[in-house]
Amino acid sequence: QVQLVESGGGLVQAGGSLRLSCAVSGNIFSINGMGWYRQAPGKQRELVAAVTSSGSTNYADSVKGRFTISRDNAKNTVYLQMNSLKPEDTAVYYCNVDFKRYSGGVYIYWGQGTQVTVSS
Repeated sequence: QVQLVESGGGLVQAGGSLRLSCAVSGNIFSINGMGWYRQAPGKQRELVAAVTSSGSTNYADSVKGRFTISRDNAKNTVYLQMNSLKPEDTAVYYCNVDFKRYSGGVYIYWGQGTQVTVSS
């Protein structure tokens, strides 16, 4: 069984900061990509940021320069540091991980989501 536990969401004023964490545990041989997506009410889920196993990162244009994704491979954890938050960043943020199990195969799992609300 594999679990993704997210934390760090909450309510913050515009211009503020939050740090999201997603810890992965369970039957995992190796983790490939890790990322964060978000979904605002009435909108489709969109990629916010992603990081590969080698550390290469990718960001949505709307968050470049404000958000930073990082990972701690020893802890199987991915982080999203969000600075200069704007009301339009309000959404449910989901962690996404693709990994290999000892028994083989590649799997993609999603976290349960954490609410981020930015007030103006």
